[in-house]
Amino acid sequence: MAHAPQPHPTACLALADGTIFYGRGFGDTGETIAELCFNTAMTGYQEIMTDPSYAGQIVTFTFPHIGNTGVNPDDDETADPVAAGMVVKWDPTEPSNWRATEDLSAWLARRGRIAIGGVDTRRLTRAIRHQGAPHVALAHDPEGKFDTAALVSMARGFAGLEGMDLAKQVTCAQSYRWDEMRWAWPDGYSRQKDPKHKVVAVDYGAKRNILRCLASAGCEVTVLPATATAEDVLAHDPDGVFLSNGPGDPAATGEYAVPMIRGILEKGLPVFGICLGHQMLALALGAKTVKMNHGHHGANHPVKEIETGKVEITSMNHGFAVDGQTLPDGVIESHVSLFDGSNCGIRVEGRPVFSVQHHPEASPGPQDSFYLFERFAESMS
Repeated sequence: MAHAPQPHPTACLALADGTIFYGRGFGDTGETIAELCFNTAMTGYQEIMTDPSYAGQIVTFTFPHIGNTGVNPDDDETADPVAAGMVVKWDPTEPSNWRATEDLSAWLARRGRIAIGGVDTRRLTRAIRHQGAPHVALAHDPEGKFDTAALVSMARGFAGLEGMDLAKQVTCAQSYRWDEMRWAWPDGYSRQKDPKHKVVAVDYGAKRNILRCLASAGCEVTVLPATATAEDVLAHDPDGVFLSNGPGDPAATGEYAVPMIRGILEKGLPVFGICLGHQMLALALGAKTVKMNHGHHGANHPVKEIETGKVEITSMNHGFAVDGQTLPDGVIESHVSLFDGSNCGIRVEGRPVFSVQHHPEASPGPQDSFYLFERFAESMS
């Protein structure tokens, strides 16, 4: 079936099941293939597009007003957009925000990312929820010439994210220091000048704001590539080790990450993980991960801390999850999703080792989860 909202579409989204959505293209031209997910956040489209955890995915935004605040360099989570493309209901309008330095379409074009507007995103979201995250091909051609059969074939040929190690594609090429702290009025980003703790952050696709939160918690942060060994980490004599967010199948990344983490755990150092880092820690402790039907992507996810009963409104972005039924003795489930009961956190009994599935740095609450960075700092004290 086909859905053509305008007489001369300039973009086309082809699902592997043969469904075609037509719309108006913006951003870069060309074609791309990826897994399709949806995100329910009402703000933060720039942060979402530059979040390395979205590697290999095209994002459908359920909120229609995408692009209305423009873009600016301060809101990038990494140097360039990582998500393969974006799908929106309404075409981006002229930005209206005092922080905007560029409009979304020009920013996407300059960064080589394809987008499509004019799509029935509610219908598309229902399809994702019912069928699971589909494989898709997205094309933008100003002339509106599309070989839909070829696009469907491209979508069917996409290998999918299961078994795919994407952390190596988005990690840093070499180690570096980070001292920039969280944004604060009126000075913006300031520098950490009096750190109390030495932290090694292993970069599986780290967001800048996570590193800022570590610096704001009093940490001197050294970032190492995803392939760093336990010896590489310990050579920096850290007070604690942070495991970052990232994309792809945790089992694939775990081939080299799990031995490193186990080596760190043997030394008794405090360890804190977020998102993929949470999944990496769980694997290192003996648990398993599973591919979710359509994952969790949004800024309105309620998560319950089991021991206190406190509910946090969190930001999430993951297509894989830790199987809470596989946690070994001594590893406690600390947080659960109130949407579906899936695991959202673990801790090791009697040790300063813990992790969460959600993103405490993303501030949808707006400060519900910042205590986790403070808890990590306290564990190093």
